[in-house]
Amino acid sequence: MKLDGYTRMAAVVANPIKHSISPFIHNSAFEATATNGVYVAWEIEVDDLAETVANIRRYQMFGINLSMPYKEQVIPFLDELSDEARLIGAVNTVVYDNGNLIGYNTDGKGFFKSLPSFTISDKKMTILGAGGASKAILAQAILDGVSQISVFVRSVSMEKTRPYLEKLQNQTGFKVDLYALENLSELQARIAESDLLVNATSVGMDGQSSPVPESINLPEDFLVADIIYQPFETPFLKWSRSQGNPTINGLGMLLYQAAEAFQLWTGKEMPTEEIWQSLTEKYQ
Repeated sequence: MKLDGYTRMAAVVANPIKHSISPFIHNSAFEATATNGVYVAWEIEVDDLAETVANIRRYQMFGINLSMPYKEQVIPFLDELSDEARLIGAVNTVVYDNGNLIGYNTDGKGFFKSLPSFTISDKKMTILGAGGASKAILAQAILDGVSQISVFVRSVSMEKTRPYLEKLQNQTGFKVDLYALENLSELQARIAESDLLVNATSVGMDGQSSPVPESINLPEDFLVADIIYQPFETPFLKWSRSQGNPTINGLGMLLYQAAEAFQLWTGKEMPTEEIWQSLTEKYQ
C-alpha cells in the first residue's frame, strides 16, 4: 500500500475498538481495488465525538464507520440520514459528499446479502432479541418487503422493546408481532411457519449457551442465522445443523455491511470473495 499526499482516510470510531477487524477488511479492499485510501481505528471518548465528526469535513475523508456506543449519538452531527438509518435510529456509516455528511446504516443490508440464495421479500421471519443488530435487520426486512415478523425477547425486555416496534409501525405501516422468549409453545408455532430464524442476541458468544432450548423442532430446509461469528459455530448453529438445517454465522454480515460502506465511499465494489477467503482462514 502506497501512502502519499493524495491518500484519503476512513476510520472506525467506537470504544473499545482496537480489536476490530474492519481495518483488515477495508485496507484489503483499498489494496485490491487500487484505491488510494487507508482505514484506521479511532478509540475515542464521547466528549470527542463532535470534533471527530468535524474532522471528516476538515480532512475530506471518505467517511467513518461507527460502532458501540456511538451509532445513535452521532446523529445530531450529521446533515442527512438515509431511509434505513432513520427507521433504525442508528448510523454505522457516515459518507462525506461534497461538504455534506450523510448517515447510513448498512447492517441490515449486509445481513441479508450474507444469506446464500435467500431473499426476504414475501417471506416470514422469526428473530430473537431486539438490540441494535435486530433493529437493523427488522427495518431492512420491512424495506425489502417481508410479509410477517415475529420478535421474541425475554419477558423482562418486552416493555423496553415495544416503543421501537410502535415507531416502526408508525413510519412504515408494518406491524411486527412481539412475544416472550419464555413462551415455548408460541416460539415453536412461529418457527414452524417461518422461512428464516435469526439469533440477534449475544447468547452463544461464550461457546456454551443457546437462546432456544433443544426441544424446539425446526422445519426442514429452513435457514438459521446467527449474528455472532466468534465462535465461528455457536451452540445454536451446531444444534440447527444437527437437525439438518442450513446455517450461516455473523461473519458474512460483518463483511457485507463493510462492502456496502466501501461502495458508498468509493463507488467501487469490494472484492468480497477474495476477502472472505482470508477472513475465514483468520477466524475458523
